Amino acid sequence: MSRPFVSLLSDFGARDPSAAILHGVILSIAPDAQIIDISHEVRKFAISDGALLLWCALPYLPVGAHVAVVDPGVGTNRRPIAMRVERGDILIGPDNGLLLAAADRLGGIVEARLLESAAHRLAVVSTSFHGRDIFAPAAAHLAAGTPLDRLGPTIEAAQLHRSPIPDAVIEPGCLRSSIIYVDTFGNIKLAGLRDDLETAVGPLAPGDGLALTLAGDQVYAIRWRGTFGDAEPGELLLYEDSYGRICLAMNQGDAAANLAAEEDADVTIRRG
Repeated sequence: MSRPFVSLLSDFGARDPSAAILHGVILSIAPDAQIIDISHEVRKFAISDGALLLWCALPYLPVGAHVAVVDPGVGTNRRPIAMRVERGDILIGPDNGLLLAAADRLGGIVEARLLESAAHRLAVVSTSFHGRDIFAPAAAHLAAGTPLDRLGPTIEAAQLHRSPIPDAVIEPGCLRSSIIYVDTFGNIKLAGLRDDLETAVGPLAPGDGLALTLAGDQVYAIRWRGTFGDAEPGELLLYEDSYGRICLAMNQGDAAANLAAEEDADVTIRRG
């Protein structure tokens, strides 16, 4: 790209000026930067939600600096970090697991740094707005051409907090999963990919019957579908979403509301 690229994700919301302030800080340092907002409506304090949205979005964005701030530990001794990944991007945010799944999806961490350079943050650093004072300035300096190694010392990738997104557990004939995210349509994203499910229960074809147990005791007979239109309106279906993840939905309905589904609830899937 002819202009440096920066993306932003946070749980700041649209009501307060926080998201616009991030833009302003970046543009005051790197006026040529092209900035895109992934979302500022991440569920409050939900690190796993932010991590999943980054995992979904970043492969489709240009290589650049990506700032993510879902940071309930702001002001504590949790570390501000930046990491370069194999694709060439630099991910910036708190060391609370928020960045790790996306980093893995972009080829893995090549280099990680602590953001300790006073010259590459705002002059006054608050205890409650590190997005403005540390993370946005770091992205802006990188966009303006500052090498990553100027921002602080190296930290070993093995020392970083792990991703909060759980993995599915594959067992013979059964996939043990959980609810990890509910989107705006009420579709329920589950831990695990289609490959995980097929490893557990065998190859799937549209119309195959499955038994899904929710929260340990609610059992639903559902079918694997290739698309929403293959199901009747109001029918529950299990499908592979546009990111390769297993997803439970209701055609033209809100699966999460109808099932009273809660995030982190256990889900098991077997052949029906």
